[in-house]
Amino acid sequence: MKTGKRVAFLATAAAVALALAGCSNNAGGGTSGGETAGDASSDTYIALVSKGFQHQFWQAVKQGAESKAKELGVKVTFDGPAAETEIDNQLQMLQAAIDKKPDAIGYAALDPEACIPLIQAAEAAKIPVVQFDAGCNSDYPLSIAKTDSLGAGALAADHMAELIGKKGEVAIVGHSQINSTGVERRDGFVDQMKAEYPDVKIVDIQYGDGDHLKSADIAKAMIAAHPNLKGIYGTNEGSAIGVVNAVGELGLKPGELTVIGFDSGQAQIDAIGSGLMAGAITQNPIGIGEQTVQAAYDAINGKTPEKVIDTGYYWYDKTNMEDAEIAAVLYK
Repeated sequence: MKTGKRVAFLATAAAVALALAGCSNNAGGGTSGGETAGDASSDTYIALVSKGFQHQFWQAVKQGAESKAKELGVKVTFDGPAAETEIDNQLQMLQAAIDKKPDAIGYAALDPEACIPLIQAAEAAKIPVVQFDAGCNSDYPLSIAKTDSLGAGALAADHMAELIGKKGEVAIVGHSQINSTGVERRDGFVDQMKAEYPDVKIVDIQYGDGDHLKSADIAKAMIAAHPNLKGIYGTNEGSAIGVVNAVGELGLKPGELTVIGFDSGQAQIDAIGSGLMAGAITQNPIGIGEQTVQAAYDAINGKTPEKVIDTGYYWYDKTNMEDAEIAAVLYK
């Protein structure tokens, strides 16, 4: 982003933040999961603001956060917009969290730039901030609990290459060009292919915002435009299910096109079982939720959490879904 445009953008974001002061958790029509969990009688309160609510991934993060809150004897709220494209709604939720003056805030940034003025507002209010999944471009947050998305993208590339015989055309249906998870899962895949599999050509990269309907339309267009396409990689739950739906709607047989996904959820597990999807990368969303609350609790109590808390990632397919280690990080 050019300097002038970036300054203007941040100035606008700051103005929006001020205008939103005092908004409620559900302002702007976003979906909220802001019920209190953990120890409702506790004086220690942690406000969590997620990137979304429509995917099972975020419900699993919420589950982990609430479990850790109960263990620690603190109360948490967990809010997030209805879709991961609703940046303004998420900013309203973050402003509402600041207005409540919690003991700490946990935040997963949809837009790493737009959040900066509000993180500065939290700093001015002396509210500790920890992050999860994706961070804001600010030095103030103390830690982030996240998946190594570059490494996970590279692992997806390794499996795609092996499954298509290390040569041929593949494409990517991404979920974001802005959010760090979307960028890193894409770049990890692309960089690994370039470095290790010179006979695999990435012929198209498009973005469906994590929406399964939009992603399905993109995948169908890719398949039509590239008749020699051997595989498609979807970078999150909605992207991957969109690709699977496209394959089903086009009447392709299992294995005719190699589909690799990211995240878990029942729809992807079912697609792997039926053969429409070869496999996927799963994160540890319950662990992300647990580690976020633990980091916030540590910050409240004067202990500095680790700057980056790596919560891990795993490849799963028909051969290992029942293994104890994998089954523990699949969410349905």
